[in-house]
Amino acid sequence: MTNLEQWREKNLSYYKDIEELYQFFVQPKSDVLEIGSGTGHLLNSVTPDMGVGIDSNSLMVELSEKKFPDLKLLVEEAEVFQPDQEFDYILMANTISYLDNIQKALLNVRKACKPSTKVILTYHNPAWELILRLATLLKQRMPIDNLNWLSYGDIENLLDLEGLEVIGRGKRMLLPKKIPLLYQLFNKYLAPLPIINDLCLTEYVIARVQTDLSQAQENIQNSTCSVIVPARNEAGNIESCVTRMPRLGKHTEIIFIEGNSSDNTWEEIKRVQAKYGEEWDIKIAQQKAKGKGDAVRQGFAMATGDILIILDSDLTVRPEDLVYFFEAVASGRCEFANGCRLVYPLSDEAMPWLNRMANRFFAWLLSYLLNTEIKDSLCGTKVLSRENYLRIAENRSYFGEFDPFGDFDLLFGAAKLGLKIKDIPVRYDPRTYGSSNIQHFKEGLVLLKMCLYAAKKIKFR
Repeated sequence: MTNLEQWREKNLSYYKDIEELYQFFVQPKSDVLEIGSGTGHLLNSVTPDMGVGIDSNSLMVELSEKKFPDLKLLVEEAEVFQPDQEFDYILMANTISYLDNIQKALLNVRKACKPSTKVILTYHNPAWELILRLATLLKQRMPIDNLNWLSYGDIENLLDLEGLEVIGRGKRMLLPKKIPLLYQLFNKYLAPLPIINDLCLTEYVIARVQTDLSQAQENIQNSTCSVIVPARNEAGNIESCVTRMPRLGKHTEIIFIEGNSSDNTWEEIKRVQAKYGEEWDIKIAQQKAKGKGDAVRQGFAMATGDILIILDSDLTVRPEDLVYFFEAVASGRCEFANGCRLVYPLSDEAMPWLNRMANRFFAWLLSYLLNTEIKDSLCGTKVLSRENYLRIAENRSYFGEFDPFGDFDLLFGAAKLGLKIKDIPVRYDPRTYGSSNIQHFKEGLVLLKMCLYAAKKIKFR
């Protein structure tokens, strides 16, 4: 057993926690590169389709190859490594603390990135420097000289200099040693809490390639779009969904999913399809089950566009504003666009004061649980690429079928994949036809239940 393996066994709970962090964000069967692969345990733990690791320690690489023959492990220094392919994920578990030339290493990391690549880094909270030095003196930690003690600001700046932007960050682990009872109390229940979280040992950052402006404009022009319109008892709004729809990208299709209406919504959908079928690509279907969530998934299954948009058929969100959502996602400036109704002035008719306060509360709570700033969690307009939707759907088993609305299933899935989530301001109008299908008290309880579920699956896992 090598010296590094011995220290791993001595502090196994710490290393297992690092592995759990990466397993949460890295989707299995992806192409993964690890910079500073060490013993190979972390790279192997994320079950890559193709796993490539580089490390400057030739003996460690040789031993790791024997232990994990399915991995491709190379003797390379991060500052010298020249990748010949691109990866879905690039992992740097505390590696940045040991590098002689961080910028040069990150430049090489940048070369291994495609637009969707996620670079995930972990590093020690600088506030722990004295504690870790003491642990080294007490022979509880592997002795290492001349570490880079970097703050989050340092990390963000170094990434930015090499064309990478931070899209997510967090902290975890208060107690690295597995002391019975205390270990779970400190790390599972106390570490995620506000203020206390700032004291955690492990900091992590998720980054991606910065958007190229010229490429962004080309993507906007060449992308196709599918607008999913769930409709239940909205006969008076159906025609306006088409006449007010902007042309989005190279081709726009509109998909109506009628959901067990008691008025003539289905007949109106068929009439509108016949009337505008030569001007617009309109697809229609009746919902097989119940609930907006099921309607959204049925519509997404029918969609052929590169960008997928949800538009509520009550038209309280203006169809004209969809262009901002489409361009944000198609350009690559964000990967999940979330409608925000709380930027422009709101009338009490559009959103009563009590609803506004409840919305702000849920937005705050979900922002905390998802580690992502969200100002309006309850707007039904959500937009993402078809590629990312398929990844969320593939990963849906992690959360299960918990969401009757269809919005939170996407939001939670996007957070787990480390997608860049941005709020897009919308003008929110009072409905002009029919009445809301929302039962506020009942659905408020459902929202609380979903937040508790998110706490268990994301924050306090």
